[in-house]
Amino acid sequence: MILGAIDIGSNAARLLITEVDEQKSDSPIFNKLNLFRVPIRLGFDVFETGEISSEKTQMLIQTLKAFRHLMNAYHVNHFKACATSAMRDAANASKILSIIKKETGIEIDVISGEMEANLIYENHIAENMDTDHCYMYIDVGGGSTEISIFGSGKLLFKKSFNIGTIRLLKGRVFQEDWIAFKEEIKTVTKNQKEIVAIGSGGNINKIFSMSKKKDGKPLDIDLLRSYYEEMQPISIEQRIRQYNLREDRADVIVPALEIYINAMRWGGANKIFVPKIGLADGLIHHLWDEIKYHTV
Repeated sequence: MILGAIDIGSNAARLLITEVDEQKSDSPIFNKLNLFRVPIRLGFDVFETGEISSEKTQMLIQTLKAFRHLMNAYHVNHFKACATSAMRDAANASKILSIIKKETGIEIDVISGEMEANLIYENHIAENMDTDHCYMYIDVGGGSTEISIFGSGKLLFKKSFNIGTIRLLKGRVFQEDWIAFKEEIKTVTKNQKEIVAIGSGGNINKIFSMSKKKDGKPLDIDLLRSYYEEMQPISIEQRIRQYNLREDRADVIVPALEIYINAMRWGGANKIFVPKIGLADGLIHHLWDEIKYHTV
């Protein structure tokens, strides 16, 4: 069976197409067929003006039409579409979602921050790792950061914080936001086993590929700090040239590093694994569960 997941974030819209091979005795195998990403950057409108502009609306409509054609080409059997922080905050979201449904036939669920954290956790990466540690999922997006903490065989904490890369660039993250972020992470990780981080999001994936580390090997927090110290003082144009970054990655990668570093140090994590999973992957797992239990 072939499934599709559409994730409309504050920085980009993504379509993940995955083939699910159901094993008779074992867990199903999820084979990613393709991932498509379009940097629409809704957050640059929303976190500045409170609304999504007509230009961005048209970009989103054209992107979703293209996603619909791609799903048809791949013979996708079922799909889900969701939108996160920027659409949650946009004053004209309901109007835009109605236009999108009419123009593309795609119905988009605007999910809560808590649901976003749930979907990241649907990947169950920590459950397949050793039990000698406590694991902190950190998913950094353009509008929010989702933190989930897993230890002693169970989920201990999950929460979405309105701290994201585009919010930081737009000056929409305030001192009280950082204080709440710090205090909650410190409180929930206190007296836990040694914390290891699990990172998701395009920025940490890019840092991992730049590091030349082998898959399955973690990054040290000191390496993240060194990238931050190298990139923070230089211009976006210099980052593009020096690190071979796209423009829509070069501006957000520094605030992303700031968020990952802060979350790790406040949680006491010195290492971060980067399994290249994200919201769309969790959405695929969630959709599969719905199909399996006949709720679709």
